[in-house]
Amino acid sequence: MYIPAAFAQTDSQRLFALIESHSFGLVISSADGDITATHLPLLLARDAAPHGRLVGHMARANPHWPAMAGREVLCIFSGPHAYVSPTWYEAPNVVPTWNYLAVHVVGVCRIVDDPAATARIVGDYVATYERDMPSPWQLETGTPYFEKLLKAIVAFEIDIRRIEGKWKLGQNQPPERRESAARHLSERDDPQASEIARLMRETL
Repeated sequence: MYIPAAFAQTDSQRLFALIESHSFGLVISSADGDITATHLPLLLARDAAPHGRLVGHMARANPHWPAMAGREVLCIFSGPHAYVSPTWYEAPNVVPTWNYLAVHVVGVCRIVDDPAATARIVGDYVATYERDMPSPWQLETGTPYFEKLLKAIVAFEIDIRRIEGKWKLGQNQPPERRESAARHLSERDDPQASEIARLMRETL
């Protein structure tokens, strides 16, 4: 990822926090000249490897998992983003842009062959995404239905080898322009724009 120095985010805790709050990622790999991408949620195990680990699963029918087994993969996580109009800068010689947060993770994919380990990963998914529900759904393991579904998926782990983040929040603009753009963003009826405005003000 091209990251100008002004936009580089190197705080691992902030990078991890974005992955956890925007966990629906994009897994990309290349094999035999073909590039394949799969959209799916990924769980982060911060302390499972020296630099953290991503855990996921996909349909066994998906041809992507054999192609990425034992190979280096790229996982992309997109955070909040918003269009920035040049009129908001209230200055001459400016152009439109887009402010956003993104994290890229690179690591080698390891397929999880053990059914018990796969079941634990599925349980972790359910616990993670159901925890804020008013009445969390409970996973019933050991049933014929669960065992049937378990055979229909393939779990995998990716130990993080490299992680990089881009916090593009107008840091290359003077403070007064950034504040003006943040004000306009915060006035829009758009949660992502409001979040970008908040983050822009954090950099001032």
